[in-house]
Amino acid sequence: MQVYTNVDQLPEFKNAVLTIGTFDGVHLGHKKILDHLIATAKECKGTPVLITFYPHPKQVVKSGKNTVFMLCTQQEKYVLLEQYGIQHIVVVPFDEKFSSQSPEEYIQHFLVDQFHPHTIVIGYDHRFGKGRAGDFHLLEQKAAEANFRVKEIPEKLIQNVVISSTKIRDALLDGDIDTAAEYLGYRYSFRGKVIEGNKLGRTIGYPTANIELEDHHKLVPGNGVYVVEIKLDKRTLKGMMNIGMRPTVGGTKRVIEVHIFDFDEDIYHKTIRITLIKWLRPEQKFNGLDELKVQLAKDEALARKWD
Repeated sequence: MQVYTNVDQLPEFKNAVLTIGTFDGVHLGHKKILDHLIATAKECKGTPVLITFYPHPKQVVKSGKNTVFMLCTQQEKYVLLEQYGIQHIVVVPFDEKFSSQSPEEYIQHFLVDQFHPHTIVIGYDHRFGKGRAGDFHLLEQKAAEANFRVKEIPEKLIQNVVISSTKIRDALLDGDIDTAAEYLGYRYSFRGKVIEGNKLGRTIGYPTANIELEDHHKLVPGNGVYVVEIKLDKRTLKGMMNIGMRPTVGGTKRVIEVHIFDFDEDIYHKTIRITLIKWLRPEQKFNGLDELKVQLAKDEALARKWD
């Protein structure tokens, strides 16, 4: 797989077949577009090329909303795209200057002049240019004069719900990790470094690894207790995780704590990957550490039943 980060130094793609988008999460809705991209390229004996942006456009174009957290890091995105058969990825630096192009300028100066496309494949809701004013119909209008084709992928549904990165983010924030996994096509995960905490868990028989996210733009799921799988070096371990404020002990900041089953090693400063398997319960405030310990034992008994 080739990743290009300078649009002024691109190779000549033979019969370039393009698709454009952020592809955050590379979910099953995205897969439909990628399948069409690859199939279309085969039809014209061309080269499928995926164009994406960094940072995410919503992090640059101010909309009055809070920061958009990502379902996958750039590296995770590349891995997922390669698994779906994408061999050429162009990463466009997204800034205010780029976002201020009119839709017509975007088509001519960016798509046509830089890529000389044979075909452009886009999803039904794709928008581009200043104010997101450009759409499929504008591409159709410009296609004949610029000598390219355009194909639109219609709305794809799973159980009558449109798949979108926004819906997946909302599901994860609600602790609905089953819906998130269904839409993604895989279980959600994140990487982080093990840092020192207050070591309170050790005093009640549940030592935890405190996790600092590797990428602070990565979305942290909603508060609660989860069954998780932990990748450490080349090992796969089982455990449970709490995300939240630790109200029982008067916590003042949100933390991610992982208790690894049947494990007693020093892993400070190591990086681990945590995969969500099952949501168990919301975070609760207990009447002291003894009551918390009783609940943790119940959580562990449930968590050990899940694969």
